Amino acid sequence: MTNVVSALTARTQFGQILKRVSGKNERFVVGRRGEPQAVIMGIKEYLDCFAPAPEELRAMQATAKRTGRSKLTMREVNVIIAKARRQQEFPT
Repeated sequence: MTNVVSALTARTQFGQILKRVSGKNERFVVGRRGEPQAVIMGIKEYLDCFAPAPEELRAMQATAKRTGRSKLTMREVNVIIAKARRQQEFPT
């Protein structure tokens, strides 16, 4: 759903607009003097529309989700990376 708001409304209600963008997947067209100037939309929707992930990345994400690796914490990821780097430095 796309809503049209003035720049003044966007400025004064920015927090509420962000909640609606992220929570309800709404879009806002911000106008100034009756002319559209900008669009406020959620980051996920933006990435899906204008910067889709390459096929290789989508395949890696699907594999990670299937194997449970998508739920790793950053600390766990760093441990795995450090271990792989050590193995490269001192191959056995």
